[in-house]
Amino acid sequence: MPSTSVIVGSAVGLHARPAALIAEAVGNLGVPVTINGVDAGSSLMIMTLGAKKGDEVEVASDDPAALAAVVALVERDLDAE
Repeated sequence: MPSTSVIVGSAVGLHARPAALIAEAVGNLGVPVTINGVDAGSSLMIMTLGAKKGDEVEVASDDPAALAAVVALVERDLDAE
């Protein structure tokens, strides 16, 4: 599965709000996406990673558009929006 390393941009890391927004986006994409090997369609699974701002995570998907979309979300400060 193709993957991309990305730096977490949210001030709170991949915690409640950012994780929920990412999981919702993955659900809408309708294709499997993982972050560090966990299902990115589940906000609870994303939060179990404990990823903080500035941490590097690996986003993977067989769908290039889905991969790019989730990478863009992980890089943004989703808690500030």
